[in-house]
Amino acid sequence: MPRERNGRSGFPEPSTGPARQAGSSAPPARSGDGRMTENRIVRLEPTAPRSASAPAPAARVHDGQLTEYDYSNFYWGTGEDPFVILQPFREWYDQAHQWGYYQFGQPLQTAPRTTVDVVEAKGRQRLEGLINFASYNYLGLSYRPEVIAAAQEALAVYGLGASGSPILSGTFDLHEQLSEELADFKGTERALLFPTGFAANLGAIAGLMRPGDYVIADQYAHASIVDGIVLSKATPRFFRHNDMNDLEKKLRRCDGKKLVVVEGVYSMDGDIADLPAIVELCKRYEARLLVDEAHSAFLFGEKGRGVVEHFGLEGQVDIQMGTFSKSLGGIGGYIAASRSLISYLRGFARSYVFSCAMPPAIAAGLRESLRLCRQEPELRARLWENVELLQGLLRGAGIDVGNSQSQVIPIFVRDDQRIFRLGEELLHAGVFLQPIRYPAVSKHQSRFRISVSAAHSKEELERGAEIISQVLGRHSS
Repeated sequence: MPRERNGRSGFPEPSTGPARQAGSSAPPARSGDGRMTENRIVRLEPTAPRSASAPAPAARVHDGQLTEYDYSNFYWGTGEDPFVILQPFREWYDQAHQWGYYQFGQPLQTAPRTTVDVVEAKGRQRLEGLINFASYNYLGLSYRPEVIAAAQEALAVYGLGASGSPILSGTFDLHEQLSEELADFKGTERALLFPTGFAANLGAIAGLMRPGDYVIADQYAHASIVDGIVLSKATPRFFRHNDMNDLEKKLRRCDGKKLVVVEGVYSMDGDIADLPAIVELCKRYEARLLVDEAHSAFLFGEKGRGVVEHFGLEGQVDIQMGTFSKSLGGIGGYIAASRSLISYLRGFARSYVFSCAMPPAIAAGLRESLRLCRQEPELRARLWENVELLQGLLRGAGIDVGNSQSQVIPIFVRDDQRIFRLGEELLHAGVFLQPIRYPAVSKHQSRFRISVSAAHSKEELERGAEIISQVLGRHSS
């Protein structure tokens, strides 16, 4: 499942408009007898009366209903044993895996280049030269010889891992150098490194906000944002996606400390936050602002600093979060902010304090990726040329790509039953592109999600668009 886009929240969706992302939908309800429900009840086979400690009977998927079930049906289980849900889930999943879920986690046998070799998990076939529209390698940096050489050199000096928390033995000179260079690039006083982007959102929100405070987030907020709110025990409020009137209503009703959280580019739809209006509202209602730039940092803006720079709002956003796993081709996350906030998070961001630090070799590779990003602006120019070309080809073929304004291009299917069949056909036709469905997006909002790279050739983009158009055309009603 995408970054991502992973896991569901326990919060209800906003009063109107379905949420499409991990952070916006409530878990399934329970029926009166505790069975799993989601507009239907998982039918249990008749069984003799059992004691409270006896295992639950297996849930059977009836003929023709396999595609109607998903993870939501297995959120709750009866009885007192937390393992009671495992047997019915396994019986469903063993069938569902063969039917289509196998398309998640298929192993690559090459670097995440523009074409990849993949072991197809269902038939264990090696499929070679697939056009790669799935990897986040937006600038094609993960396999650049300079990046690999920097990581190899550091590996020989520092070894495999950091072998410690950053506050104990896990901080190396490479980490300090990377954080200083990143803060300089972002135009902030300091930057704090985390082992993952997920950990960065988790640590910043839960490290700063407290019970009785308010966190107001876009309804499409990433799961890491939602989980950060949960851990903080602050009061959550979700506003309709990019709806400034609804955001203002939520802010007006919050009396106390307030943090607004939005994404620069929304990773399932590819659209951009209305950041100028959001900044203005935060100033008016005295709220702090965190912008998740996971899919926009190193890409947007004249210097590639992100959506904050793109809108000319540098110095007006309190917290900038980002990842190293997208544009820079590595792993990890960061918070870029004031010196005082970074110093505070060093003590209160639990995902920083209690996690092993980023491997030094990764830090060395990321330093080189950042250097290339700064010195080769033509990479960004090439990316946006590719985005314009591919979006034009897809829209011209009548394919619904929503309101994408970025290198993230959704291919809307909105058919949870059909999307796996389409995914299998795309795979065997030569495109590596996974289905996206619940719990990564809300039900009936299934889609494919293309990630465009600066490294894609015109021929690869044209061929990929042609394959997608042909496969979807065969299934159009």
